[in-house]
Amino acid sequence: MRTEGEVADPDPVPDELPVGWKEAMEAALYGPDGFYVRPGGPGPAGHFRTSVHASPLYAGAVARLLRWVDAELGHPPELDLVDVGAGRGELLTGVLGALPAEVAGRVRAVAVERAERPAGLDARIRWTAQVPRGTAGLLFANEWLDNVPLDVAQDGHYVLVDREGTESRGPAVTGADRAWLERWWPGTGRAEIGRGRDEAWAAAVGSVSRGLAVAVDYAHTRGARPPYGTLTGFRAGREVAPVPDGSCDVTAHVALDACAGPGAALVPQREALALLGVSGARPPLTLASTDPAAYVRALARAGEAAELTARGGLGDFAWLIQPVGVAPWPG
Repeated sequence: MRTEGEVADPDPVPDELPVGWKEAMEAALYGPDGFYVRPGGPGPAGHFRTSVHASPLYAGAVARLLRWVDAELGHPPELDLVDVGAGRGELLTGVLGALPAEVAGRVRAVAVERAERPAGLDARIRWTAQVPRGTAGLLFANEWLDNVPLDVAQDGHYVLVDREGTESRGPAVTGADRAWLERWWPGTGRAEIGRGRDEAWAAAVGSVSRGLAVAVDYAHTRGARPPYGTLTGFRAGREVAPVPDGSCDVTAHVALDACAGPGAALVPQREALALLGVSGARPPLTLASTDPAAYVRALARAGEAAELTARGGLGDFAWLIQPVGVAPWPG
């Protein structure tokens, strides 16, 4: 999570006292000198590769989805595009560049991010720490929910952790967290309590007056929860132990089926991107002889598209698509 949430920034995790993973993640990612808000840091792109950074084809696909929403809304004078967990504004910059001038001129682009506004960002992009209300258009959250802090449970007890990443057994899980586990992650073993993510997504969807809300993330569903959980860390392009000391990203896959509201669709990224014109098919060999430069460009695009849709990689992301006052997409 890279936006203002329900929990205020706490003090850094005390060295001498283990806390729940939710508190530890909040401090490590968003507290003073946290991983995502540290001034002058490289942002997410400096530590892991997302679909946004993999290829401009991704921003082009989001631009086509925004044009679908624009048509559903009757081409209004102002069209909202809200990027929740915007990193350094890369997706919004790419979408604005991919749109025809007539459409881009009507777009009100908003980056929702807790880090400071990066220098040199397109002046058309508004920068804010909170999801705006009354969005009429497209709210898009790429790899946001996986950074919304959550607690971890083991055999019905909270898992506690210190700043070095050493875990210990905490109190029994009770109340709303226990009810969430019983409904969405039943059984014994290790589980990640996604209730706060459900609430964060419901609030984001509730900010949309009309249009689409889309969350894109690595995900799992109730019938196939990972038996040992997914909590992990990333630093400088490598997966590392999830140590909550501010030195690395701390993330966990998302139970998107628990987040889904009425009328929502859960679609694999490879299918969503195919519907938006992203194809990894190789260009015809005849193009190599008639227009070699065009063939090379098309071959490069096919390679980028293949990365975005690959099984075992970015193609395994899920898109949670929630219509608000418009027709479902995909239809």
